Amino acid sequence: MIDFGFDKLALIGAVALIVIGPERLPRVARTVGHLLGKAQRYVADVKAEVNRSIELEELKKMKTHVEDAARDMEQTVHKEFNETNQAFEQSWSEATSGLDSAYESGGSALAPPPGVPAYQPPKKNWRLKRGATPQWYKQREGVRRHVQSGAARVARFRPPRRPFP
Repeated sequence: MIDFGFDKLALIGAVALIVIGPERLPRVARTVGHLLGKAQRYVADVKAEVNRSIELEELKKMKTHVEDAARDMEQTVHKEFNETNQAFEQSWSEATSGLDSAYESGGSALAPPPGVPAYQPPKKNWRLKRGATPQWYKQREGVRRHVQSGAARVARFRPPRRPFP
């Protein structure tokens, strides 16, 4: 970058004062200042744009890298899932092959063993079901546990009165 010292700036100012004249020098100095400001802003914008494009390229590279890793992970998971599923199907077919032959011979595979009573669905007792709900669940869900009149509820939640000073 060009290095301007105090002596060089003083020399440039003296030459400008002689060439341009004292009447137009302030206007020219203002114009030069505006042009230098615009040039600096333009250079800063170009630098920012270059930095953004470099960051964008890096993000694209990172995105492709992450997508490749995700694709590899997905393929690995599918492969392991398929192998596990095949092993499960094979062991399931080996385990159920004896049940199919027992069912075809006349025995019921789903019947309970002798001496065990058959399953009976429970009777629907509303009060029993209501009483079996834990208190912490009722409190969290806002279920009223005690009957309270509207006036009592308002009095309960009314803010306390403060005496006037």
